[in-house]
Amino acid sequence: MSLLRDWLAPPGPAVVEVDGRERRLLLTEILVVATVTLGLSGLRSLISLLDSLAAPAPLASRQVSIDRPLATDAWVDLAAQLASSLQLVAWGALGLYLLVRAGSGPRAVGLDGTRPGRDALAGLGLAAVIGIPGLGFYLLTRALGINLTVVPSLLDDHWWRVPVLVVSALANAWAEEVLVVGWLLSTLRRLGLSENRSLAVSALLRGSYHLYQGFGGGLGNVVMGLVFGRYWQRTGRLWPQVGAHALIDVVAFVGSALLVGKVSFLPHS
Repeated sequence: MSLLRDWLAPPGPAVVEVDGRERRLLLTEILVVATVTLGLSGLRSLISLLDSLAAPAPLASRQVSIDRPLATDAWVDLAAQLASSLQLVAWGALGLYLLVRAGSGPRAVGLDGTRPGRDALAGLGLAAVIGIPGLGFYLLTRALGINLTVVPSLLDDHWWRVPVLVVSALANAWAEEVLVVGWLLSTLRRLGLSENRSLAVSALLRGSYHLYQGFGGGLGNVVMGLVFGRYWQRTGRLWPQVGAHALIDVVAFVGSALLVGKVSFLPHS
């Protein structure tokens, strides 16, 4: 019971109080970073969901994709795909830069190489905990009509399709986990927010930018955010979440590219 209580309501580390000016700067930092990165993605996802709800067709009959062609010419499309992934890498780098400026850094959020084996095993465990039930939850919410049909990849069958999908998965994992877990939870700690409230903010942000998939996508990612965020709060390690997220996305993106049109929940575009 004590172990469960510690996971559900961790005391959190001692935090040095910040003065009024520093507090205002931290709040401004959160607002600005969220506006130009995943917070803006959350707003766009909400608008996309409202558009889907306004359409006469039910949600489950509508389709949304994650990786799709960005140009008609194959080489231009390759460049556009890589540029999109570069943007995500830069978002994560921005989070790390802000942590360094605050006197923290990669090691403080668990992005060091001190325990690669244990981090890898933990990542596999987190991927199984989230990925396997997540697929079942997606199928359930789609059957209930509260989620769109999600096709992770609609990229054309070019020689570079699989490598680009892997790069996309790694970039997504890096940006989301560094920003939503490492940077955001660290910054909320400095503001004196409790661990549970900080976790709720982080998880709701993660869910918000997946709302374009439907209510199931939003809720499923809130749960993922609760699990990943609490793991970081309890262990101080971030590589397992990055690895688990990357593995889940690689399986989804590459599997979709290879199986689209061959299984019922991955129809052709």
